[in-house]
Amino acid sequence: MTGGQVVELIVFSVLFVGVAVMGFLASRWKRGDTMEHLDEWGLGGRKFGGWITWFLVGGDLYTAYTFVAVPALVFSSGALGFYALPYTVVLYPIVFLPVLRLWSVSRANGYVTPADFVRGRYSSPTLALLVAITGIVATMPYIALQLVGLEAVLRTMGINGSGIVGHLPLFVAFLVLALYTFQSGLRAPALIAFVKDSLIYIVIIVAVIYLPSKLGGWSHIFDTAQAKFDASESKADGILLTGNNQLQYATLALGSALALFLYPHSATGILASKSRNTIKKNMIALPAYSFLLGLLALLGFAAIAAGTKPVTNNATGRPDSNTIIPALFDGQFPDWFAGVAYAAIGIGALVPAAIMSIAAANLWTRNIYKEYIAKHATPKQEAKQAKWASLVVKFGAVAFILFVDPQFSIDLQLIGGVIILQTLPAVAIALYTRWLHSRALIAGWVVGMAWGLYLLYTIPNPANGKLHFGGSALSLGELSIFGWHPFSGSTIQIYVGIVALVANMVVAVVVTVVLRAMKAREGRDLTRGEDFHVDEGDAGLREVAT
Repeated sequence: MTGGQVVELIVFSVLFVGVAVMGFLASRWKRGDTMEHLDEWGLGGRKFGGWITWFLVGGDLYTAYTFVAVPALVFSSGALGFYALPYTVVLYPIVFLPVLRLWSVSRANGYVTPADFVRGRYSSPTLALLVAITGIVATMPYIALQLVGLEAVLRTMGINGSGIVGHLPLFVAFLVLALYTFQSGLRAPALIAFVKDSLIYIVIIVAVIYLPSKLGGWSHIFDTAQAKFDASESKADGILLTGNNQLQYATLALGSALALFLYPHSATGILASKSRNTIKKNMIALPAYSFLLGLLALLGFAAIAAGTKPVTNNATGRPDSNTIIPALFDGQFPDWFAGVAYAAIGIGALVPAAIMSIAAANLWTRNIYKEYIAKHATPKQEAKQAKWASLVVKFGAVAFILFVDPQFSIDLQLIGGVIILQTLPAVAIALYTRWLHSRALIAGWVVGMAWGLYLLYTIPNPANGKLHFGGSALSLGELSIFGWHPFSGSTIQIYVGIVALVANMVVAVVVTVVLRAMKAREGRDLTRGEDFHVDEGDAGLREVAT
């Protein structure tokens, strides 16, 4: 470890310890009468206002891995990496109205998870169980990817050993995270998000002003990037999209936008808001993070102009592409400011990891433990179960890093987007209509999930020699429907998640028509029309933590 890395580590450690202390103190912040209730531990008392929600949801959606992976993708593949920008722009208009309805019906009925809503809407424990399991499975690799981002920072600072010893700092960081989340619940990441997002804004704004002045301006940066891609063997790379990847870019952006608020951690941030008006303001203001993300993505081109090389992972002996941005900061900024940047990314891992583990714990407690194991569990027992489940989820994510190649966990996250999309009919569409039959939704989920996973299995990745699960982009020529290739020979690519979702919807509609014609019985709808419009302060509204 060099002298500069020591300075970086000291600055990183001071800021990291500071937010850890905030995490433990958060249990007293805006605390209700008890923490022994999921409304309080898992949803922060359902009373977060505009600023808190903005930082919480922003800290939840724009993760450490986002800030590491997006510019790294731009560095390696060029324009395709900018898909994250339109996806986070179109996201908020798409979800503006649905999240208001989800908040209202959840507030009216005491729902803590999207699966709770599905259970009440259809009186179908099976459908609710599928939604809950889907949410947990899709979230686990997402948490692991926060560790990938944190390890990229530690590796750049010289903590780059192999075996268990090399992961020791990561263990310590997540042990601290586990403890303060266990004690403070959702209040911990909500409070820490203020620090995380403030640091991120400072670092990125300074970077996009300082780096171009040092590297010859943006014109030179773009020219250097284009020269690199022109010289590469892959003609799909470049600062502009090609004819083959434009459809992939559009469908990946749309699919990611549709998927994001289906993730349980995204819904958790929304349900913790105190009113519909709070959510409206946030849907309008959150695109500010998209502007930040666009600036951040440009740093991938800056890293090309700076001649940045990824740090070699001593555990695998291969360059770690996730270290591109930390390595850029290390080479271009003073050591103390690089330490601040690393802290921003490291803290940026803790906030979403905490929210994700809480959301997964809520799903386990409400929709599996209480539904199938302890039907008469008290609110106190639910809260206790969720606390312990959140610990299991965190250490399960650590196990991903220990026993699974980090590159494979990245692929799992891509798979996670395809998986969570299959809950859209049961959750998002059900917010507006109950016409789709619960059994048809189950059939659609099965078909969409099976076909999506099969298509993902058929996708290779020549870059790393993987024959299966090599990405989420499918050539239309490879699309087969019972042996029929409707786009035979086409090299245009499309996002698998959209293909699987279309299959899901078609099956759900067809099976519903058949079941309606057969007059098949349907479970009772426990929600009421007015539930989808209630707001805080309405007469007769259920009290929080009852």
